[in-house]
Amino acid sequence: MRALTRHLFFASVRGQPVPTLESETAMPSMFVNLPVTDLERAKAFYTALGFTINPLFTDHNAACIVVEEGHNYFMILMRDFFQTFTDLPIGDPSVAVSTATAIALDSREEVDAAVANGLAAGGSEARPATEMGFMYQRQLTDPDGNILELCYMDPAAAEHGPGASAEQQA
Repeated sequence: MRALTRHLFFASVRGQPVPTLESETAMPSMFVNLPVTDLERAKAFYTALGFTINPLFTDHNAACIVVEEGHNYFMILMRDFFQTFTDLPIGDPSVAVSTATAIALDSREEVDAAVANGLAAGGSEARPATEMGFMYQRQLTDPDGNILELCYMDPAAAEHGPGASAEQQA
């Protein structure tokens, strides 16, 4: 475990080429490392959102949360263990925000369901939903204060920019 996480300092990208329109190469993988105070509570929270745990990279210090197999992961690390990766002090995300991780889902309904599940698993929602016409977004805070921004973006806007949204053209 320590050998793996030693290479995953905060949010890091594993060295695979970024795909281009001309190629079919694999997308890079990204691991976002989050400090937590209660590993079991954090695992319950993230699995309530529909993510899974990779048991090969999970122990009493950390858990690998699979957001998208082969591409996106959270490494939730006990604060003491997280501290072994840096000489700088670890901030407290419940009092000072330093990052917000956005995750795009396939529909508004999926966003609402994920937020409802996260709230039931001990999360909180400090701000009301944001409706931008081309994008719907809700902010969910995990029990340790780490912020997730769950959103749905109109497919036309995702491909051509916010002005191409089907709702805005209607």
